[in-house]
Amino acid sequence: MTDPTQDPRFLQDPYPALAAMRSRCPVQPMPAESGGRPGYLVTGYAEARQALGDPRLSKDTAAFFADKESRRRLHPAVAQTMLASDPPRHTRLRKLVTKAFTTGAVARLRPFIAQVTEEMLDRWPVGERFDFVAALAVPLPVIVICELLGVPRQDRPDVQRWSGELFAAGRPDVIDAASHALADCMTGLVAAKRLDPGDSLLDHLIAARDGAQSLSEEELVSVALLLLVAGHETTTNFLGNAALALLQHPAELDRLRENPDDIPAALDELLRFDSPVSTATFRFTTEPVTLGGVDIPAGAPLLVALGAANRDPVRFPSPDLLDLDRDATAHLGFGHGIHRCVGAPLARAEAEIALRAVLTRFPGIRLAVPSDRLDWRRTRLMRGLSALPVMV
Repeated sequence: MTDPTQDPRFLQDPYPALAAMRSRCPVQPMPAESGGRPGYLVTGYAEARQALGDPRLSKDTAAFFADKESRRRLHPAVAQTMLASDPPRHTRLRKLVTKAFTTGAVARLRPFIAQVTEEMLDRWPVGERFDFVAALAVPLPVIVICELLGVPRQDRPDVQRWSGELFAAGRPDVIDAASHALADCMTGLVAAKRLDPGDSLLDHLIAARDGAQSLSEEELVSVALLLLVAGHETTTNFLGNAALALLQHPAELDRLRENPDDIPAALDELLRFDSPVSTATFRFTTEPVTLGGVDIPAGAPLLVALGAANRDPVRFPSPDLLDLDRDATAHLGFGHGIHRCVGAPLARAEAEIALRAVLTRFPGIRLAVPSDRLDWRRTRLMRGLSALPVMV
């Protein structure tokens, strides 16, 4: 099967092709890749929501691949994260993480997020073309999640690079090498914090307990790595996609410019309109399942296309229209069910603060190139811009 992530037309706008697939059937079989098992792609909203919450769909990738030979050398801390596990292990890990990852922690970060944002905007060149992604969307979430976890400043450029390489579609050697580099970095950081504790999220994770339960050393590294990567990759794409959507819809941009207090409520529609996570991570059926009228056998891989589900006209009428008056709170941009993004409050806070600052300080921001000349990242899971040339 041709990989759509390598097709520039699909990367520019995948939604017409996804809509065509959904109109034929919201759950479609996919050919097997590299001798693997045939799988299924879910593009309908109701079917996606059902799949995301169905306990018969496992995320335990280690169990799925246990009987298969593989040349991959992905680090176990990446391959067996909380995101790639089922209850009861997932329940225990998430409960411990949630104890440290609170809304209060996000609220305390807001002044820091605002300060970093203003410092970045201070460097924007007025009257010259520059890249919104490189100037704000990439560095802001990296700095924030590294600050939250307590990653030393000197390590942050490497962390950013390795994290991006984890999503290098079609380059397994690059992905595997990046997984080991990140895991080694997090292992060293955990060891350093045990010797010299601080007040970061990682310090709280090290101390987190639920009765006699605590995180093992391997689990600490895995959770830290997951929060690190998920905590900035998705937010980077969210900021870039949201900025582009507003720049392509001048009336909605004008509305938020004139009424910046509307920005928090607009975030759900922006997440729905161009979801930063286009496809949820891997699942497989543990028993036969019927989804969208399609009978799926046990042991079948399943991919849930969140971006396609968020454009399902049955759930969101006129889905290709950005409508900030729409009630889009039921979007699946942060997932659904027990694996819903634990960092959603942080992502929302960063997007709100950043968009408000940009529209307040630079009301004349505009695209510097036609939309069809924008370059999109070549990755299956994420949907995000490689660059967004703008002028202010």
